[in-house]
Amino acid sequence: MTPTDVLTGARIAHVGVAVRDLDEAVRFYRDILGARVHPPEAADGARIVCVSLGESDVELLTSDDAESPIGRFLAKRGPGIHHVCFRVGDLDAALEHCRAAGYQLLDQHPRPGADGHRVAFVHPKATAGILLELTD
Repeated sequence: MTPTDVLTGARIAHVGVAVRDLDEAVRFYRDILGARVHPPEAADGARIVCVSLGESDVELLTSDDAESPIGRFLAKRGPGIHHVCFRVGDLDAALEHCRAAGYQLLDQHPRPGADGHRVAFVHPKATAGILLELTD
């Protein structure tokens, strides 16, 4: 399978933004930018609210647990862009392709993510310092 086959149709699914105050962040996106706000969810120790702006989504993430991935991110780096998520046609094949090419994965196999999607993360060391989430 070629890279083109694996990544055909890949697109940005959302940008994940770590925030300290979820309600305040939602108010900005809703009241100032006119975003459509989706119901809150929980995944991987985070509280998540997805907001939609046209065809683009932003995933607002926070955590009350300092030991969760988002809690650790906020403690170390503060609020800001946490990850970029790409939707791929075949998540399992994309992960295998990354492994075969020698890229470091944080998740060897897909796991449950927000909104019922399967997700897996590629280590920032493999992607010029950006945490990448892959989803199908």
